[in-house]
Amino acid sequence: MYKSHVSEEILKNIMQDIKKDGIQKIVVSAVIFLKENCPLLLKRTSDDFMGGLVEIPGGTMELSETVSDALVREIKEETGLSVSIIESYLGHFDYISASGKKVRQLNFRVATVDSDVVLSDEHEDFFVLNIFYEAYKKLNISDETKKVILSAL
Repeated sequence: MYKSHVSEEILKNIMQDIKKDGIQKIVVSAVIFLKENCPLLLKRTSDDFMGGLVEIPGGTMELSETVSDALVREIKEETGLSVSIIESYLGHFDYISASGKKVRQLNFRVATVDSDVVLSDEHEDFFVLNIFYEAYKKLNISDETKKVILSAL
């Protein structure tokens, strides 16, 4: 079981804003630091939507789920890691999906019980790199995701 330091009031406000803004799909994602200044990053398979993009773990929230439950489920499905604490809400960004839907990505910082990554079929590789090193800067990461990672420090 996980603990959350994100208040119910914040989560309620997030959902109200989503409804008000006409968002059609919700994605939950997490910055997970497996080492100091080293977030877990996943590389999408090349034949998928936005193939080759390097991103933080996450995925689509189902209609019957809470934000927190969706986040914990998606982290487990994509990485094999178990969330112990949802530490903070890092904000959101919006984009248009492959099917043309308005998507809002909700970003959180989480801690996990374990650190042995097991990738899902959606990703072909993963990285745990210091964000201040050159190797990190060469990855194909969106500007929005880079901002989220920096905000998690």
